[in-house]
Amino acid sequence: MSMAWISFLIFLAILAGVAALATTVPTFKPYLRKRPIVAFLLGISSGFPLTLLLATMTFWLTKVGIDKTTIGFAVALTTPYTLKFLWAPLVDKVPLPLLTRWFGQRRAWLFFVQALLFVAIWQLGASDPARSLAGFGFWAMAVAFLSATQDIVIDAYRIEILGDDELAHGTATNQFGYRTGNLLAGAGTIYLASAEGLGLGWATAYGLTAFCILPAIVAALWVGPGIYIERFAAGPGRSTGAWLIETVVNPFREFLGRQGAFLILGFVLVYKIGDAMGQIMLSPMIVELGFSDLDYISANKAWGFGALIVGSALGAPFILWLGMGRALLVSGLMMMLSNAMFMVLAATGDNYWMLVAAIVTENVTSGIGLTVFTTYLSGLSNLAYTATQFALLSSFAAVGRTWLSTPSGYISEQLGWVPFWGFTILAAIPGMLLLWVLWRKGYVVQSARQTGVVTPDAEDSGAAPLRTDTATPR
Repeated sequence: MSMAWISFLIFLAILAGVAALATTVPTFKPYLRKRPIVAFLLGISSGFPLTLLLATMTFWLTKVGIDKTTIGFAVALTTPYTLKFLWAPLVDKVPLPLLTRWFGQRRAWLFFVQALLFVAIWQLGASDPARSLAGFGFWAMAVAFLSATQDIVIDAYRIEILGDDELAHGTATNQFGYRTGNLLAGAGTIYLASAEGLGLGWATAYGLTAFCILPAIVAALWVGPGIYIERFAAGPGRSTGAWLIETVVNPFREFLGRQGAFLILGFVLVYKIGDAMGQIMLSPMIVELGFSDLDYISANKAWGFGALIVGSALGAPFILWLGMGRALLVSGLMMMLSNAMFMVLAATGDNYWMLVAAIVTENVTSGIGLTVFTTYLSGLSNLAYTATQFALLSSFAAVGRTWLSTPSGYISEQLGWVPFWGFTILAAIPGMLLLWVLWRKGYVVQSARQTGVVTPDAEDSGAAPLRTDTATPR
């Protein structure tokens, strides 16, 4: 039996083990509730466009002979994800004619953006980069902008539909759904398009992958409108200027007015730098070490994806067992120290089982860490300004992952692989120190919802009346 088949069977065994835990262990049972399942479906639709743009699109461009320098500019497609907080206030508060009345604020924007995203993905797939790179680039940027906007809506909707007792589990299932969307748009789309797969061609493959918007539509229709808080509904005596202040200024003013706000933003910026630097250079190192493509695919897609499921599944119980502050600290240390496995791999060389051990360790710790960190960001978002504040926080995190980790290639070239992985461990220390300061000052509390956040049951203290879109009772 080939290594790929063995890895696939182990992957199925991991899935079965996670399912068994969900039905028997009390801290895992919330995964089977309605709203965490809805969060999983939302994650699929959120996760597929970025992979379709970066990993899949760069593979396509390479196949048609586009030079590496041009392909390298694909990183610019991540720009809307780092700047989405600029238009998040409009998505947060501007009602859409008819749609908001029919479906509620969040679902109206979700359905509207997804309709445009579906068209843009079809047009991207129908483009011919070999003949018209400009037209191809236009539709790629359109997909990136609409995908980032969809994330604004889905993140806010997820936070608002999950109760305090389900926030961690719903965040974990959302991360699992996101990775599932990554897999569908990566390996799935390439298999559909490739002559070695179904041979449908890129246009049909992209067109079929566009239907990954459907899980979020099903989820939204199933769970209802959610809890949307409008503190400044339009009405007599309320000026446009005052509305703009409430929509654009107050979300940032409210967050930055909290104790420790700038320390929190600094922590969000640097917490995962070491992990991000390692991820950027992992593939180049594996190529240089001489691993075959099949070894890498089976280790990363079967073993790695299974390990990520385990890590994500452990994330929510991790928070319940330790509390948010300790969970951030322990998961951060685990992610930091897991890079030592790649130091060993770099020193060992072409050893398949060492590769598997390193990837499994990294993915389990990253799965736990990502669930804990995203739950923390979700708990920081005031439900009166959910979309804007989460977009701000996730944009800061994206800047840390994307731009602050760009020197990793230069550093690895200067130091060599073993010292480079040691450097990634050191690069994680500033984030851990900032976390320690936040914890000592009381700016990180043990519950999932952090201080200063409006909850659905909280009494409104603003002068203007609330307008809410309320889902079915929890």
